[in-house]
Amino acid sequence: MEETWRWFGPADDITLAEIRQTGATGIVTALHEIPYGEVWPLEAIAERKAAIERAGFTWSVVESLPVHERIKLGEGPLEPLFAAYRDSLRNLAAAGVRTICYNFMPLLDWTRTNLDYRLPNGASALRFDAHLYAAFDVLMLERPGAEAEHAPATMDEARRWFAGASEADKERLLATIMAGLPGAFERYDIPGLKRMLDRYEGIDADALRANLARFLREVVPTAEELGVWMCVHPDDPPRPLLGLPRIVSSAEDLAFIVEACPSPANGLTFCTGSLGAGAHNDVPAMARRFSGHIRFAHLRNVKKEPDGSFYEADHLGGDVDMVAVVEALLAEEKRRRADGRPDWIIPFRPDHGHVLLQDAGRPTHPGYTLIGRLKGLAELRGVALALSR
Repeated sequence: MEETWRWFGPADDITLAEIRQTGATGIVTALHEIPYGEVWPLEAIAERKAAIERAGFTWSVVESLPVHERIKLGEGPLEPLFAAYRDSLRNLAAAGVRTICYNFMPLLDWTRTNLDYRLPNGASALRFDAHLYAAFDVLMLERPGAEAEHAPATMDEARRWFAGASEADKERLLATIMAGLPGAFERYDIPGLKRMLDRYEGIDADALRANLARFLREVVPTAEELGVWMCVHPDDPPRPLLGLPRIVSSAEDLAFIVEACPSPANGLTFCTGSLGAGAHNDVPAMARRFSGHIRFAHLRNVKKEPDGSFYEADHLGGDVDMVAVVEALLAEEKRRRADGRPDWIIPFRPDHGHVLLQDAGRPTHPGYTLIGRLKGLAELRGVALALSR
């Protein structure tokens, strides 16, 4: 398994020189400065790749090449957007960057309600609180029909929080929910979010699946021709949010995706934290079932609570049997290597580290600390080494 590290480019407070000391050999990054739907120029790709290579790394994975919101909506003339996406794939392939992570989450990417949840050891983690999400959905956003989607006990707690919340508390909650869009150009206020939700009226799970299938049909043949691997990221969390469907949340969803456009180029990003936040998911079993389609892995762990809340746990300490997942990935690598495939290595990265020690106060992207991810990488490295022996 190739050890990689997510880097948000030259504006990232964590430098490539620091990442070099983690032992990772691959970089996972994107051209976040380019608006969604525009072509990634070959010159910009080559410049970023050269900077990564000068620091002693390989640009192993693009995370991510974003899918424009109109493609998810199936809204308006889409061929120019599909053409731009294919052109970006061609330019990435020309530069030798061939593993492309993307997601199909409508409107929001990963969603949390607390970016500084204190753990017993003094570190802090990302957290999703069911009652804070309900307070936002029902009492701040005032989404019609939303209350019926939340348990009565959760709504009671949401109302208690809302009654005592200051305007600053409410603004902080909105900013926290928006924080899961690290590369997006738009951050929504309440009116803006309502307008976006209105655009999704009538888009149910079946309609969103149809739009994803169309996207795959439009781009996967080009990816296959170029020797590029597309790998969709699961929903985080794996449940509908704000009345919007989520269609990359379960084993059934993953099966639909790989069958919607059968091709070696139509693969998966296997995120143990996103899938692990769903009580309906047996993550090791999913890793074994879909191992042949996994092109990239995010390894992190979560601790779930009965009301649907969860927080980011230690990489080896949450609800997901991480050893069993790594075992499945190593077995798949062994199978590919025995078949003589040159693409047998599965890149992985330690995802969402805790805020530890000198990370406190450092202006990093939420979840993307230096020491917290280094701890996770060291633990995962040890698991992989032990299993490989």
